[in-house]
Amino acid sequence: MPGSRSIHLSVHIHKNPAAMAERAAHIMASCCEEAIAERGVFNIALSGGATPVPFYRLLAGADWAERLPWEKINIYFVDERSVEPESPESNFGMIRRELLSHIPATHYFRIKAENDPVEAARQYEKLLRADFHLKEGELPRFDFVLLGMGQNGHTGSLSVGSPAIMEKKRLVIDQYLSERKYDRVTLTLPVLNNARCCMFLVTGREKHEVLTRALNLLETPSLPAQMVRPTFGDLIWIVDEAAATGRVPE
Repeated sequence: MPGSRSIHLSVHIHKNPAAMAERAAHIMASCCEEAIAERGVFNIALSGGATPVPFYRLLAGADWAERLPWEKINIYFVDERSVEPESPESNFGMIRRELLSHIPATHYFRIKAENDPVEAARQYEKLLRADFHLKEGELPRFDFVLLGMGQNGHTGSLSVGSPAIMEKKRLVIDQYLSERKYDRVTLTLPVLNNARCCMFLVTGREKHEVLTRALNLLETPSLPAQMVRPTFGDLIWIVDEAAATGRVPE
């Protein structure tokens, strides 16, 4: 059938963020094992926000910190605000505090958006092209991308109505979010959709309505999170009961 495609979608519903973190860690470990067996390296892109904090803290604990081969893991970032890395608003700063400072990882590459976001986007794209040995027109293929979803359906720094969601050629783009009053730098949808695995973590009953929309694969996508549909990869949603049902669990 012309234009048909198959999306490998799975949804995991858990009672609380701790159980979500356990599930996410096991899925990531499986992706890591497969990637290293096939290619000798595990390339991942991580997101900021409050939702993934339990996941990062779990990975930083003794059990997981020693279980994963961090020396073979390259860590990149989905997006960043135009702030200093020491700022409480910095995605890198949060991930460094919760994860990187506690594990023997040395291969991580932050988005240096604090000075000039336009130049930061250009430099991060240049870095990806070099690290992934890309030719003109090629996209990096991350093994694992961790994403979140805002109440308005945004993911990374891709917001509803933003020109960035229409970008087809660039790997990394800068944009000004007027509602947040600062610049951001973010990976683009073509990059996210070229990943082998995209995993969303979503919590809270306030996300129920937008989660229902995002999971409707029959609807023409209009939300940025809904537009994340890996072309040749897995799409995994790990959500808590509150987000899944719209009710607070008893």
